[in-house]
Amino acid sequence: MKKFMAQMALTFLISFFAVNVFAQESIKLTVPLPLTGPLAQFGEIEKRSYEIAMEEINATGGVKDKKILLEFEDSRDNPDISKSIVESLIDVKKQPIVFGEYSSTCSKALAALAEQKKVPYLVVTGAADEITQQHYEYVFRMNPPSAYYTSGLISFLQNAVKPETIAVLYENSEFGSSGAEDMVKQAEKAGIKVLVKEPYARETLDYVTFDLRFVPDLKPILAKVKAAKPDAVYMVSYAMDAVLLVEQIRKLGIKAKLYAGGAAGFAMPEFIQSAKGAAEYVVTTTLWSPRAAYPGATEFAEKYNKRFGEYPSYHGAEAYSALFVVKDVLQRSGSWKSDDIRVAMQETNMMTAFGPIKFQDKEGYTNQNFMDTLVMQVIKGRYEIIWPEKYASAKYVYPLPVAP
Repeated sequence: MKKFMAQMALTFLISFFAVNVFAQESIKLTVPLPLTGPLAQFGEIEKRSYEIAMEEINATGGVKDKKILLEFEDSRDNPDISKSIVESLIDVKKQPIVFGEYSSTCSKALAALAEQKKVPYLVVTGAADEITQQHYEYVFRMNPPSAYYTSGLISFLQNAVKPETIAVLYENSEFGSSGAEDMVKQAEKAGIKVLVKEPYARETLDYVTFDLRFVPDLKPILAKVKAAKPDAVYMVSYAMDAVLLVEQIRKLGIKAKLYAGGAAGFAMPEFIQSAKGAAEYVVTTTLWSPRAAYPGATEFAEKYNKRFGEYPSYHGAEAYSALFVVKDVLQRSGSWKSDDIRVAMQETNMMTAFGPIKFQDKEGYTNQNFMDTLVMQVIKGRYEIIWPEKYASAKYVYPLPVAP
């Protein structure tokens, strides 16, 4: 009973102070992101994209005539630091809605915290399946779970490539492991035999640089792949190791019919820039592309490119669109108390530059957004959408004209 009363008192205080915080002339929201460390490039893409969205929202009146002011705190992709940041946001700053973070590990930690504190949390990029499989009431995810990342790729494999065998390589984070497990399950359902399934330690790659001067040796793992001679090689990796893998695949002369990535590092502009020729014809699943037929997608991509000299990955589109989701929710919410915001989140049904956003309970997921995943291929040094064919910007190249 005492515990219940304490929770009720905490909820009341959060709601009370939230009204006061949002009663100011502007709405101040803090976003936790990895701005230093091995995942900093992802955090920077998202930070830039949030800022573009903030400028656009404020230029059109903000939220109920209040401007949004974003601040960013560096979590360094450390779940303990991320939790500490958000605990302060909720308990000290009384922020009644939380959004942000990049990795599944940090997103998972924040999801548990938000549920405990009864404050809505919008997961923007964390993809591990279990994040929205806990029956949380206050956790909402706009990006598909990792189990759905491969849906477009599996369709491409079944209908176009039709491999008989596959090798699966993955970094051993929650994102990498869940993505690999799902590919194994989907491959087996499709009648594709998994010849190799090998993890590698992500922490050994923390000091990899894009010039690849100081890198761990993945040759033992890739030697197994070469010996197994799979038709396709599937890799779930972040940016630095994605480059490393395709470089070493080329050097070792591994000859598969298809090389595919599970989004993340393989869908980053830096992947093509750093891997150069080794990236050519590599296929990757992705959640978005600057060429995606969503209202505002091209305009956002061009604005980002004009400002920063490169096109954003899907992570940028997620962050950019997330702030518009937050705006829409706050605009519709009966009040800016956490419980009213939660109700408004549940009722979300909107189109964004990232795609349609509607939170649903199905297939074991709670408050989960579901959407089509795309498949891209590096063709002549640029990403082209190749699958599903109704979204294609170019015809896929298969079989490979030159082994990578």
